[in-house]
Amino acid sequence: MTTEEDSRRLAELGYKQELARTWSGFSNFAISFSIISILAGCFTTFGQAWNYGGPIAISWGWPLISAFILIIGFCMSELVSAYPTAGGIYWWAATLGKPIHGWFTGWLNLIGLIAVTASVDYGCATFLNTTIRLLTDGAWEGTLSQAFLLFLIILVAHALINIYSHRLISLLQNVSVWWHVAGAAIVVAILIFAPDHHQSLGFVFGGTNNNSGFGAGSDGLSFWFYVLPLGFLLTQYTITGFDACAHVSEETQGAARTAARGLWQSIFYSAIGGWILLLSFLFAATNVDEINKQSGFVGAIFETALSAPLATAVFAISTIGQFFCGMSCVTSMSRMTYAFSRDRGVPGWRLWSKVDRNRTPVNAIIGGCLVAALITLPALYAPPGLTTPVAFLAVVSIAVVGLYLAFLIPIWLRLRAGDAFRPGPWTLGRKYKVLCWIACVEIVVVSIYFLMPISPAGVPGNTAFDWTSVNYAPIAVGVVLVGIALWWALSARHWFTGPRRTIDEVPIS
Repeated sequence: MTTEEDSRRLAELGYKQELARTWSGFSNFAISFSIISILAGCFTTFGQAWNYGGPIAISWGWPLISAFILIIGFCMSELVSAYPTAGGIYWWAATLGKPIHGWFTGWLNLIGLIAVTASVDYGCATFLNTTIRLLTDGAWEGTLSQAFLLFLIILVAHALINIYSHRLISLLQNVSVWWHVAGAAIVVAILIFAPDHHQSLGFVFGGTNNNSGFGAGSDGLSFWFYVLPLGFLLTQYTITGFDACAHVSEETQGAARTAARGLWQSIFYSAIGGWILLLSFLFAATNVDEINKQSGFVGAIFETALSAPLATAVFAISTIGQFFCGMSCVTSMSRMTYAFSRDRGVPGWRLWSKVDRNRTPVNAIIGGCLVAALITLPALYAPPGLTTPVAFLAVVSIAVVGLYLAFLIPIWLRLRAGDAFRPGPWTLGRKYKVLCWIACVEIVVVSIYFLMPISPAGVPGNTAFDWTSVNYAPIAVGVVLVGIALWWALSARHWFTGPRRTIDEVPIS
């Protein structure tokens, strides 16, 4: 498909070509692959799976949940093929349903993308904090306040790169893919050949762990039906953000095919690479007591199984990968903000939908990064006796719930549309029914779990209750849902009409 044909298809959907269409199909795949980033999620949320289930939450949980996520990806690939717009899932919902569907989807997607940006950049700052501590032999203490300072610096750097280097972004996405492939391979090789000994197959594929505080050990229904599913947050968080393929579709050549293919392939290849990487972690996790002492922090594996130089190298490889990931998150978040504002869904929409002379939504980039910084402020504090702020896992949960609920709405509407849906060149055919149903059920179940308390001290009424232990994801998501519902009922339903055409006539080819 030529650039002219892409622009014509966009015009049929109601928009003129404002963003520069310079991205190749590989670059489109690369942004979602970078946002999924096995060098980010597999490292930063490893402790969630370790503490909530242990090895089996990783060795068995990762491929199981990855399969469900791939099904979600297939459903979304069909939609992006039919509607290749920067608005992505919000646009699909409004078109397949009513303006109210687009309204809720847009805001859930926007909140989710901002939370993903915040969580990825904070995770990057945490690993950079540790890397600097190792390089300085402890002269840099690596405190929470230092981590937050690094987080702000990284966030500003990503904003500046996105503002001033539009063409460079596409190149860096491509570089990021090879960094993730080569970096993950190097880490796996180090963990295979450097340690003196490894864990057994029985430990990796049958070991359990319960540091949640819920229940006693790894026996009983509470472990299998409450604790273990909370460990699946590792997979569900790592493999997310793949809607970026849709958000940059207006900048991608041949988007109706390449964006659809890039979306599901980014999930598939990340699932395989991530599983291999995580298994290498588990085989090297020989000092279980120290890992538990550090609350499941993946760095404990490297520091106990490797020499100091090799451990530092692993941290550095992951940190750079996370930096690429955060850069891609800002790109995706800003494009969605631009598109939603273009349709007047965001207050001050004229400001956020404006592009500069380089055809870059500068204001959307700045605004999104500022909100990402604000929602991460609670990460300055950690529960007594812990070094990891519960706020980080709360932001992760907000990202997962916000994004996947946003995915749910258009997938459900596509299922409801049935044969009335007009597919693009990439389609599921008759298999859409069973796949869409599976995707919807999985999203609902996962969303419920990730809004639940993740520590007994975070349960109101518990004698050990502490506000720093509260998973404030349900509060944040609840406030957002109530807020946008009231906003819709009292005001937006009178003026928000969903996608607005910015072009009156389709160009004649």
